Amino acid sequence: MKQQRSKSKTSSRKKDHVLLAVKRDVAFREKRNGFEDWEFVHNALPEVDLSDISTETVFLSKRLSFPFMISCMTGGYDGAKRINKNLAEVCEERGIAMGVGSQRQALDDPTFRSSFSVVREVAPTIPIVGNIGAAEVAQFKDISSVQRLADLVHADAFAVHLNPLQEFLQPEGNTNFRGVLRGIELLVDGLSIPVIVKEIGAGISQEVAQRLINVGVGIIDVAGAGGTSWAGVEILRSKDKHRSDLFWDWGIPTAEALRQVVALRASTPTLTVIASGGLVNGLEAAKAVGLGANLTASARPMLQVLIASGKKGLTERLDRWIKEFKGTMFLVGASTVNDLQRAPLGRV
Repeated sequence: MKQQRSKSKTSSRKKDHVLLAVKRDVAFREKRNGFEDWEFVHNALPEVDLSDISTETVFLSKRLSFPFMISCMTGGYDGAKRINKNLAEVCEERGIAMGVGSQRQALDDPTFRSSFSVVREVAPTIPIVGNIGAAEVAQFKDISSVQRLADLVHADAFAVHLNPLQEFLQPEGNTNFRGVLRGIELLVDGLSIPVIVKEIGAGISQEVAQRLINVGVGIIDVAGAGGTSWAGVEILRSKDKHRSDLFWDWGIPTAEALRQVVALRASTPTLTVIASGGLVNGLEAAKAVGLGANLTASARPMLQVLIASGKKGLTERLDRWIKEFKGTMFLVGASTVNDLQRAPLGRV
């Protein structure tokens, strides 16, 4: 009975997270993502034809229409299947990657496993990324349970999300992070697919990224501050009448985290870096690539538009981002995404 209550609480918490993310203002209050401090040098003589510009890239050995992923968001409760199905169908149609939300709930309870597996059923060709939390990884003695979760969604890679701030503020949070790095190393050595390590909105510093690289991690999503405050989500969930908003804006701004982690390519040239955390348009996605990101990602804004306007609204939002991204390439004279990474970009 105690285990059943625990499973029920997990599903309820996941539903709370989505409802708060969609319906409440849980953005950072003061801190920005940092991309407003950077500007491309305008090229008045681009010497390219807009129609010849390619926004395509390759991620996890699969071709994307532009360097973007709808990042890990939901799954594991009643209603999540429909959301993930719609997200995946749009991602498949537009040729972009997708990550599922934390699959922790599916470890012991089969009730909502289809809310995860539906993603691959409707999106057979795009990169799909599985997901589990760091606190769970710290407890693993072998990789068998994570391999089952990866197999559930036929994942091309598996993400471990680092969320100490959220666990600290979450009423039911698990703050035992001792052994997380060892658990990540276990996954890197044992899983049949690449491991991605990501934050969820507080950023990854250069020092942490180096420790991850040292145990074999080859893909890092900086997931910096400036977008959704998961501290804010947990503060709003808390029933503590003495709760404090002190940590609402905690974290490393996305642009700064990105610069720190990209700098490690000097010693690890194969490092793949994903930029997420508060990106709001195709221009910011282009700036992230200009600062060295291989891929960009967004979660809450995409979920919000899906809930508000359906698949048609989400498709239109993605098309606008692609147009803005491609337009930026034109205005700096970049014919390919690789060219964009070399385009002059400076602080304002």
